[in-house]
Amino acid sequence: MDYNRLAELLFPDVTLTPEDMENRYPERDLPEGAKVTRIAPSPTGFFHFGGLFPATVCERLAHQSGGVFYLRIEDTDSKREVEGAAAFITKILDHYGLRFDEGVTADGDKGAYGPYTQSQRVDIYHVYAKKLVRDGVAYPVFSTDEELDELKTLDKKAEIKSVNWEQDAEARREAMLKRRQFTMEQVEAELAAGHRFALFAVADGDPEKKIKITDLVKGPLEIPENDEDVVLLKSDGIPTYHFAHAVDDHLMRTTHVIRGEEWLPSLSKHVMLFRYLGFKLPKYMHIAQLMRLDENGNKKKLSKRDMGANLDDYRKMGYSVKAVNEYVMTLLNSNYEEWHMQNPDKDRTEFPFSIKKMSASGCLFDIEKLNDVSKNVISRMTAAEVYEGVLAYAQTEDPGFYETLAADRGYAESILSIGRGGAKPRKDFAVWADVKPYMSFFYDKYFTRDDEMPADKDKNDIKAALKAFAETYDEGDDQTAWFEKCKDIAESIGYARETKLYRKNPQDYKGHVGDVASFIRVAVTGRLNSPDLYEVIKILGADRMKQRIDEELELIG
Repeated sequence: MDYNRLAELLFPDVTLTPEDMENRYPERDLPEGAKVTRIAPSPTGFFHFGGLFPATVCERLAHQSGGVFYLRIEDTDSKREVEGAAAFITKILDHYGLRFDEGVTADGDKGAYGPYTQSQRVDIYHVYAKKLVRDGVAYPVFSTDEELDELKTLDKKAEIKSVNWEQDAEARREAMLKRRQFTMEQVEAELAAGHRFALFAVADGDPEKKIKITDLVKGPLEIPENDEDVVLLKSDGIPTYHFAHAVDDHLMRTTHVIRGEEWLPSLSKHVMLFRYLGFKLPKYMHIAQLMRLDENGNKKKLSKRDMGANLDDYRKMGYSVKAVNEYVMTLLNSNYEEWHMQNPDKDRTEFPFSIKKMSASGCLFDIEKLNDVSKNVISRMTAAEVYEGVLAYAQTEDPGFYETLAADRGYAESILSIGRGGAKPRKDFAVWADVKPYMSFFYDKYFTRDDEMPADKDKNDIKAALKAFAETYDEGDDQTAWFEKCKDIAESIGYARETKLYRKNPQDYKGHVGDVASFIRVAVTGRLNSPDLYEVIKILGADRMKQRIDEELELIG
């Protein structure tokens, strides 16, 4: 077979060479040890929460080493592509603070190694496709894409070892050998008739032999050599993932490929293609799939149908970006929490991320742990930071509350300042959606009486305590003087000034000062539980406090 002639027949319009591509995309000028990483999602729908794991690893490895982190969109599967998905991916990744040095952005490509969308790189793939034909390791198949799908089905059955695996494998082998049998005259006739072709790479592996390769997470691996011919180009000239991955990661000078472990079965194909193309193999890191516990306590893969699988759900639910990123770090590196406890004021990007601290067996997604992390994160924020976070959330998810917050920033921040700071800050919020119910009683438009006065207390005592509090309240009192007045009121109605006195001799009192505070709390906030009552009333003001007490007195009758 004259492979040079075959290459010219199949790709007559390709005049550029691999050498031209090497000159177009030269080696990067980076410090020694700098890593070049990427994430390369397909625009086939939402961005999975599990995708944040390899993305975070990529970003940390690149930026800790003074390297480059870029975004590439792999849109070669047009049948599965969802309109607008690529734009959504860039938006959601930007929301979670993944800083790309290069790649696809909302404003177009950024960087010298583009285009960064695979559908725009077809001419580049054809240069290397022509090279492989000329080298005698690639051949055309004049089949429709539907026929190719049937061949893929055979390959898939062989891969998962179905019931009739041996028969399927034999059929696959026969089909593969038959595809390779053709003459130059047949090719010329097919092309003259206007028929399109797919391009296959010839498998040269022996499945009885092993390839030794070191995965940066899983360690030394031995995988069977590839004995399946690999589709390089579909009949429309668009490359498959396998081929595009090899060409792009070489030309974009990717040093480390970080991806899910579901790609491990394809690794032998990629090793073969890199060898055929004459490219240096990048270092691979296959991250275990994110797991969850099912209703029976068994571990299962977090699927697209599970609550929380969609990364955008966390924005809609109101999780802060910082909380989600912190949680991901706790799952990726086993020593992150210890480091963070010792360095509470440092940003996660200052943590010395290590591949060696990653689990090879996978991570367990735990929504309760995420909530705990989130509460800790928000508790350490300033009132201004909390305000900005909830304001941004409410702008899209609760416009009415957004308008309320935006109307008086100072008032909102004073509410959010209660119990904030100090060694043990309050942990009221797991998500921004928690803020509205927490703050609602501070706003007359949202105020409701959710709890009733204690049923075991005399109404006349409650009324007397509320009237006395309203009459003696002085906005100039500090917290000590304020509480002394509460004790005086308690004593005047036969309640103990101190809780410990009541506990020591309960028969001598009708209640204690804590009960009096509860009467005031329910009247003013409509709840049995609220932030510090002294601070609450200072923010509400004497007039609104007295108005609410009057309303409560009317309800008591």
